[in-house]
Amino acid sequence: MTLLKRNGSLLNPFPVLFDDFVNRDLFNWGNLNFSDTNTSIPAVNIKETAEHYEVAVAAPGMTKKDFTIELNGNVLTISSERNDQKEVTEEERYFRKEFSYQSFRRTFTLQKDVVDIDRIEARYENGLLQLLIPKKEEAKQKPPRLITVS
Repeated sequence: MTLLKRNGSLLNPFPVLFDDFVNRDLFNWGNLNFSDTNTSIPAVNIKETAEHYEVAVAAPGMTKKDFTIELNGNVLTISSERNDQKEVTEEERYFRKEFSYQSFRRTFTLQKDVVDIDRIEARYENGLLQLLIPKKEEAKQKPPRLITVS
């Protein structure tokens, strides 16, 4: 994909929508935010600090019961499956009914020699699933120190 600078000029002969369509990388569907089943995959931010890694998964409208977080060896898997189907009585007649079904699965490989897999914490608040993955003491960045010359 080519990065283009837009100057917002009214003299641009092509509309922005057309510009976006032409400049998409049509052969790299993996860059899109959709899975193979055309369901949305939540965006993930991973931040590193001196003490830990912070993983934030954007999943609004869910509850903490909707998530399954599994650690198998050094593979961390975050998944969710939610099916919002309501009970239908025989008196109800539908001309069109769209079921609400959401599921996703994200997998991350952790470095066993860097992270403390026994102290991983997770919480869900305001549409954001947050995982705190602490680093092992030996992997934490040490503060700078002066070395004297002898």
